[in-house]
Amino acid sequence: MSMNTSLKSTALEPPKGAPWYRKLFTVYGMVVLTVVLFILFAIARPDSFATLLNFQLLASSKSILLILALAVTLPMVAGKIDLSIGYGVGLWQVMALLWQLQGIDYRLVILMCLVGGAIVGLVNALLIELAQVDAFIATLATAQVIYAITYWATGGRQVTDNTGMRASAFDALSTWSLGPIPGTFVIALVIGLLLWVVLEFLPAGRYLYAVGANPKAAELTGVRRRRYIVGAMVASGMLTAVAGILLSSRQAGVAQANIGSEFLLPALAAAFLGSTTIRPGRVNALGTILGVSIATIGISGLQQLLPGQFFLEPLFNGLTLVAAITIASLASRRRLGRAVEPSLPTQETSGDDSSPGGKESAASLPGTVDAVAAVSTTGSTPPEK
Repeated sequence: MSMNTSLKSTALEPPKGAPWYRKLFTVYGMVVLTVVLFILFAIARPDSFATLLNFQLLASSKSILLILALAVTLPMVAGKIDLSIGYGVGLWQVMALLWQLQGIDYRLVILMCLVGGAIVGLVNALLIELAQVDAFIATLATAQVIYAITYWATGGRQVTDNTGMRASAFDALSTWSLGPIPGTFVIALVIGLLLWVVLEFLPAGRYLYAVGANPKAAELTGVRRRRYIVGAMVASGMLTAVAGILLSSRQAGVAQANIGSEFLLPALAAAFLGSTTIRPGRVNALGTILGVSIATIGISGLQQLLPGQFFLEPLFNGLTLVAAITIASLASRRRLGRAVEPSLPTQETSGDDSSPGGKESAASLPGTVDAVAAVSTTGSTPPEK
């Protein structure tokens, strides 16, 4: 028998019967803002901003950030956060070159990096699930260990391929293109679309959302919470490795141990910003892609209007992250209020014996409404615990 799975989050969505323009700006407000920013900068700098060359440069340079933003999106869907991606991409861009300089075939190097990324994700998951360490603390600690490993592997020096030992096919990973579209951008978009399909249309994605909404309620419906959290962290680690491989390929035989950490804040900002659009109130892949797009357009436009002002990028990323987290927090409180309000006891029902001991039922616990709605089984048995 088939299983019907559904997930609804209306924390930021307008109520039924709201005017069409309210629905448009609530759900697709970031899309409208992105278009407006593009038009404004195109008018202000028509000779440099709205050009094919500028698009190619931005698409190529921001493809690594897009992959990392998607990498951090997966754990956030499951209610966790991965702060190790910044130092992770730094490690794998170093090892992707260093292993080739040691005579290892580039194809095996790519495989080793992917396996290494999966191991890092697994370690994070074990710390979170088995040791019960908070995800923020666990991944922050893992990030420092990764940073130490990177410095140990390089000796704190720049790794350079002076003899041309790296494979030319390895460099080609970041130099190919699909017409005018850079190849790395194509790879990032494909990853984003695959992630969107998984999260929106496959049961695995909906179970991930259920775990993120309320782990206890998800377990009550039969979802194997631990399995999905481990899967999200491992997938995040592997996507980080993909970003590191492409970054190393793009750098033409040069790798530094201190590269990578600057990607963390923009990636987090894009993921949080993405949770306010397309599917308001929850992190989603298309929203993350849009979050990277609006940051790229905004920073590029401002830098062209105000050349030489190097503080613009960190300032824009910081303000964007603050705004996105604020909106997400307000949405979470609104969702919590909607979940608790219908189940508040009244004078007539507070002493009702239908609830043993006068205690709340499972359906009235904060956050349970979203999680139970995320996994509904119709005519079939839920996944085995």
